[in-house]
Amino acid sequence: MKSAHYQRSNAGVPLGTERKNVAAVASQIALLLLGVVLYSLSFPSILSDTGWFPLAFVALIPLFMVVHRSNWTGIVLYGLLYGFATYSVLNYWLINFHPLAIFVVPVIYAAYLAAVFPLLKLADTLFPRYGYLLQIAIWLSYEYLRLQGFLGYAYGISGYSQYLFTPLIQIASVTGVWGVSLLVVFPSAYLGNALSGGRQTLPSFLRAHRTDAVAYGFLFVAALVFGFVSQVDYSSAPRWRVAMVQQNVDPWRGGLPAYRKSLDILMRQSDSALSENPDIIVWSETSFVPSIQYHARYRSDPASYELVKELLEYLGGQQVPFVIGNGDGVLKRNLNGSLERVDYNAVLLYDHGDIQRTYRKLRLVPFTEHFPYRGALSWLYRLLVANNTTFWEAGDEYTIFDAAGVKFATPICFEDTFGYLSRNFVRHGAQVIVNLTNDSWSYSVPAEMQHMAMAVFRTVENRRSMVRSTNGGITTAIDPNGHIMEMFPPFVEGYMVKDVPVYTATGTVYTSWGNWFAFLALIVSVGGLIVGIAARLCRRFTGAN
Repeated sequence: MKSAHYQRSNAGVPLGTERKNVAAVASQIALLLLGVVLYSLSFPSILSDTGWFPLAFVALIPLFMVVHRSNWTGIVLYGLLYGFATYSVLNYWLINFHPLAIFVVPVIYAAYLAAVFPLLKLADTLFPRYGYLLQIAIWLSYEYLRLQGFLGYAYGISGYSQYLFTPLIQIASVTGVWGVSLLVVFPSAYLGNALSGGRQTLPSFLRAHRTDAVAYGFLFVAALVFGFVSQVDYSSAPRWRVAMVQQNVDPWRGGLPAYRKSLDILMRQSDSALSENPDIIVWSETSFVPSIQYHARYRSDPASYELVKELLEYLGGQQVPFVIGNGDGVLKRNLNGSLERVDYNAVLLYDHGDIQRTYRKLRLVPFTEHFPYRGALSWLYRLLVANNTTFWEAGDEYTIFDAAGVKFATPICFEDTFGYLSRNFVRHGAQVIVNLTNDSWSYSVPAEMQHMAMAVFRTVENRRSMVRSTNGGITTAIDPNGHIMEMFPPFVEGYMVKDVPVYTATGTVYTSWGNWFAFLALIVSVGGLIVGIAARLCRRFTGAN
């Protein structure tokens, strides 16, 4: 007989309790999805090409609330959900990059966050009063570690949301992007834990942690003051007049007719740019196809060679250097002793028609440019090949070009999202960073803006100017203070000429020490968790409270 006051489900759980559990889970999921929206809108998004960067300071509040409220059974699932949903929304444009990309990237970050959420929960459990400080260190460690190895990917790091907040990001010259991430994440961790028990816990938390808030306020103001006083004066620095050609062709259209069209645009726009007396002309990543050196050397394809020959004749008549993104193809003997073509994503410097130097891309895009596990994961390799993936070989030299009186480096596309690469180029002598990019495959201005936002930090970290020459956006010039000097409209054919300061008078802590701040966060994270676990075990064995 059923009781009007106490019904049980088939599993023996009281229905009232079951409904409460369902409601609690629904509440947690709703909070996480709110966090996904806030975090994604902090960056350039489908609703704003530039992003709403103030949202980043509160975007992780729902995440920290869920971590505190969740039990150990559900924490991994919440991490999976948050990671998958965040990168599906933040990087929605990946659907245009590769059939697998919009699935692979969210799955990878679902796995990452499934590991990070329990660590955040552990910090909260081990240190009920100040665990949120350890949580911040863990989050920064996660942001740093996910850049490492084959799967390294920089999109969505908290600090990058602040690329327009020029005074704040100047601390990147000392800490890299990680110091900016610290200032961005702190309010979310603080308020997320303050609201972990609902609004009723907020006043008591704020009273107990008012000193923490004051200390953060002091650090924030100090960072702003540093930002205003540390910006360099480059007014007396020499200028380098750079012409950046944006040909705006569809990167998915291959074949000689498409390559012919692209070359016509490049030459026409370059001729127009030459009327403004530039010191150098820069074309975008893989702006010209086919491989110039391969077809000039081997001439196995007469039609491709004729196109290469036409380009070389054009370059031979120029009085200024040209920087060209192109595939560098060579024949090498494989393990069987037979000749095999090997291609590199490369940048070529031509001066008076002669090639001076070549840079081969060091850091390749995982899955779409490089896949080192073709033996262990042969099924995935075959799937990638079946989807028309073109693999490149990686270069091995930090090439520094010298032209028109300036030494410069040319990180290719994805490479300017990694701070260590630009740092190493500067340490090798680069006075200006010249990025060649092709993001046109995304058909998305927010995608291009997310990429450009990370490039801003490379200038501040090393106090070097950067120019970005792209196929369809974002072609721009950025000064050594991270200020966007000029931006050419995306998805428009044309060129931009800019006098860029060649500033080398100031070195930075970041250029000298690299990611020391991220290492410090990693040490604090590991050390804090070890100390917390040891203290908990000690209390358990000794019976102490």
